[in-house]
Amino acid sequence: MSDEGNASYGTALETVEAAHEAGVLLKLIGGQAVRFLTPDYPPRVRNDQDMDFASVAAAKNDVIAFLDGRGFLSDRKFNVIHGARQMYFTTPDGATSVDVIVDRLFMCHELVFKERIDRMPLTIDVTDLLMTKLQVVEQNEKDVHDIVYLLAAFDVKEGDDAGTIGLKRFGDVIRDDWGWWRTVTGNLDRVVELIGGELKRLVPQGAAFDPATQARTLRTFADDVPKSLRWKVRSRVGERVQWYELPEEVGH
Repeated sequence: MSDEGNASYGTALETVEAAHEAGVLLKLIGGQAVRFLTPDYPPRVRNDQDMDFASVAAAKNDVIAFLDGRGFLSDRKFNVIHGARQMYFTTPDGATSVDVIVDRLFMCHELVFKERIDRMPLTIDVTDLLMTKLQVVEQNEKDVHDIVYLLAAFDVKEGDDAGTIGLKRFGDVIRDDWGWWRTVTGNLDRVVELIGGELKRLVPQGAAFDPATQARTLRTFADDVPKSLRWKVRSRVGERVQWYELPEEVGH
């Protein structure tokens, strides 16, 4: 981990800790959230130093005021135009990009976290964080790495308890959307294959749980969970029609 990477993570962590103390809904999301939640595992090396946070539309003004007060530089035009779904800042020195995702994450699929933003003190919910990684169609090694760490650190179990990978939440996301189901199940199969072979090194020593076993548990549950009529109708079309979006970078 580079000094820059440690500095970026340190600033991000200090920011959400201060927000928590101030009662501002601002949470870590992405790789830095995974790092915070898996402190016993070696942090993966990051080539980028961006910071990613999550919040909700109702807290937009509070978030802007809070970050402004800490010296972050707001892209005011971008935040006026796109602030209902994303806000953009830079660190006080202008060197690091800071994105705040609002209410829901739009990437290959849509993950709504608005009603679950306060389940964890400093990060988004563990299950939601895992789903942000499992919904990536064109995964790279860092995505797999983050998935493996979460599966190694948190128990896959019935229900929806904070601090677990809750099967209820997992099922609720995929039972109504065949595309979500198709991407998630494909990625779970891929993770099991990769960590059984060329990416075995990603499994941390002393893991609380076996990530391959946990991935298989999720995969089986994904097949068995009752599906909606909407899911069944879309499943008949299958892969003949693209079931995901490829996210585009929004210019700042």
